[in-house]
Amino acid sequence: MSDERYDELLQTENENPVDYKVLLFEYLMYWPWFVACLLVCIVGAWCYLRYQAPVYNINATVLIKQGDKNKPNGQNVSLAAMQDLGMLTMANNFDNEVEIIQSRTLLKKVVNALNLNITYAEKRTFGYPKQLYKSTPVQVWMSPEEADKLPSPLQIQLDYTPDGKVQAEAYFICNRERQTISKHFDKLPGVLVTPVGTITLSPKDSVGLQNTHTIYATIVTPTAAAGSCKARLTAKPTSKVTTIVQLNYNDTHIGRGMDFLNTLVALYNSDANDDKNEVASRTAEFIDGRIQIINQELGTTESQLATYKQKAGLTDLSSDAQLALQGNAEYAQKQAENATQLRLVQFLKEYIDNPANQMEVIPANIGLTDNALTTVIGQYNEMLTERKRLLRTSSENNPAVINLDTSIEATRKNVQAYVNSVLKGLEITRNDLEHQARKFEGKISNAPTQEKELLSITRQQEIKASLYLMLLQKREENAITLAATANNGRMIEEPISGGIPVSPNKKMYFLIAIVLGLGIPIAIIYLRNLLRFKIENRADIEKITDVPIVGDIPMTDTQGTPIVVRENKNELMEEVFRSVRTNIQYMLSEGRKVILFTSTNSGEGKSFTAGNLACSFAFMGKKVVIVGLDIRKPGLNKVFQLSTREKGITQYLANPEHTDLLTLCQPSTVSENLYILPGGSVPPNPTELVARQALDQAIEILKQHFDYVILDTAPIGMVTDTRLIARVADLSVYVCRADYTHKSHYTLINELKREHKLPNLCTLLNGINMNRRQNGYYYGYGKYARYGKYGYGKKYGYGYGYGKEK
Repeated sequence: MSDERYDELLQTENENPVDYKVLLFEYLMYWPWFVACLLVCIVGAWCYLRYQAPVYNINATVLIKQGDKNKPNGQNVSLAAMQDLGMLTMANNFDNEVEIIQSRTLLKKVVNALNLNITYAEKRTFGYPKQLYKSTPVQVWMSPEEADKLPSPLQIQLDYTPDGKVQAEAYFICNRERQTISKHFDKLPGVLVTPVGTITLSPKDSVGLQNTHTIYATIVTPTAAAGSCKARLTAKPTSKVTTIVQLNYNDTHIGRGMDFLNTLVALYNSDANDDKNEVASRTAEFIDGRIQIINQELGTTESQLATYKQKAGLTDLSSDAQLALQGNAEYAQKQAENATQLRLVQFLKEYIDNPANQMEVIPANIGLTDNALTTVIGQYNEMLTERKRLLRTSSENNPAVINLDTSIEATRKNVQAYVNSVLKGLEITRNDLEHQARKFEGKISNAPTQEKELLSITRQQEIKASLYLMLLQKREENAITLAATANNGRMIEEPISGGIPVSPNKKMYFLIAIVLGLGIPIAIIYLRNLLRFKIENRADIEKITDVPIVGDIPMTDTQGTPIVVRENKNELMEEVFRSVRTNIQYMLSEGRKVILFTSTNSGEGKSFTAGNLACSFAFMGKKVVIVGLDIRKPGLNKVFQLSTREKGITQYLANPEHTDLLTLCQPSTVSENLYILPGGSVPPNPTELVARQALDQAIEILKQHFDYVILDTAPIGMVTDTRLIARVADLSVYVCRADYTHKSHYTLINELKREHKLPNLCTLLNGINMNRRQNGYYYGYGKYARYGKYGYGKKYGYGYGYGKEK
């Protein structure tokens, strides 16, 4: 097939308008396909939905509180000022909280708290497995640490009897091999040891069973279970101006989904409270440690005082030293206060200089009197807390974290400078107080040595006692701070489910089934039609050309003779050829008698249709002669069962002066009105013979003696003889054969019409298979279907003489 011919075929089919009515009826002829496919798809969708567990949506609403009301106002103001100055860049707190509440780390805690990595199911005869959440008679447990090391899901089959006996079979993969371990338990609890971990089985007394049940437990890693929960959880704000989050969670069990959301919010609040109480917790640890040390020192001092008084037998002091003692006592009190502050600052300096506390908060509420130092420590602790919260949703490479680390380092150095400055100031104050105290001690130098020692011991006892009482007070204040911490999130609407499954969407699946049930047959029929490269029916011809179609000849059984038209009969073939005869008569004008039959290739039934049409004209009472002008391979002899040695028109064309044309016309045995002029012997120069003027003379003679002259010519797509013969014809019938003629070959008819190479051109479709559904419905030959089909074209058509048939 040439590229030009193929392009012409595509252009012709594209130019023809689509007849949607015909197209609809063409598809409706295959209605059993549509019905069967619809039933299969709908039943398939029903079976699929039957085995899919319904998924329910559980939703809750949570209020996320902004800001930290438990922090001192000075800290909040200073932090706000630092943000305004651009020293600290932080993401929106609400967006961070939304990300934290659906973070994998928090979800993993929920999974471990509720053991969601272990699921229970009970298989049913027909349908999806029944989910068992709290109604399982046997509980399975594996430590989260061991479960996280599972290479693949571990499945356990539990056969539970009413008397408490359990047969357990564990299926798992170890060293890339599937293994099985079985164990029988007469009574629970029990332990099943496997190479991948230890499994504990315990009974659940609240669930009573009357019959034996088989339960399937599946253990997956908590990380995988958290990932599955994350995929089924969504958290989004209810609006742009509020800090309310709507949580939506999809689960196959409503109770499990409600417990999940409740536990999620509870653990979220617990983590948030731990973050906010970190400073207070560190302060409590610091105070407890100092109290233990001071308690030991105070006990030692009090014991020394009691022992000294007992040994010295001290009573009352002399009145002369009373004033000196009062002044000395006043400075002693100041020294005690100075020593207390000095000890606290030294403890704080040791804590800050310890490398282990590099990124830990600094104890703040420990009784320091220097407000500036307390403010700087508060700012430093606040920035450390914010850094930890940022790391929950980002990495250390985040620009915000890097900027915050820079600010933390600068603030830490500032704290160290403040501590050193305060420590030096306290040491200067201590030296000054010691200098003043020595003045008063000089005044009482004459006092008994015992009294001086007593004052020294008493002073140490008072210092430690005051420090001990102050630490006790700070511990109580810090405990109140811990107890007064409010939750970061408050549940506004408790978890609730509508009770209607959100997945699978049955309407959608049935709609898809209907679409597939209709679309699959349509696609198959469309592809089947698209892959047809041969002419099958009248519609194919109408898509290729606008040449008039004079008839459609169905296949029928020839019963040994190619002449299927009989006189005075009203059966299928007689009616078909009468219709063709009528259409041809309509196309022939007055005085036009010569009808030419040709085709594209051999084997398309050209001689068959010409012979039977000649018989139909003869039965009408018309005197008809059929001329075999296919002189390369005469086929008319086979149609009328004549000898191939019979003389014919080639003898006349070779020597018209000495040959009587009418004597070569043989009467037919079919009808007395039908004469046959065979082709004769095959000449060596057929093209030159038909090009002679003798052909025109012969046709004129025949037109004078016959009502119709029918010319059976060679295939025009294979040789040029027919184009030369066409000059004597009045009407040309272009024959094609269903399921035989290629569409690309048939497009030759458009060229013949466009270039006027055949006069008064029309076409005839031969060999329609009436057993096909579309042909039986479209052509309306249903009442003749009992006559079957014929195969003449293949038996009597051209298949040799013009080149090898592909």
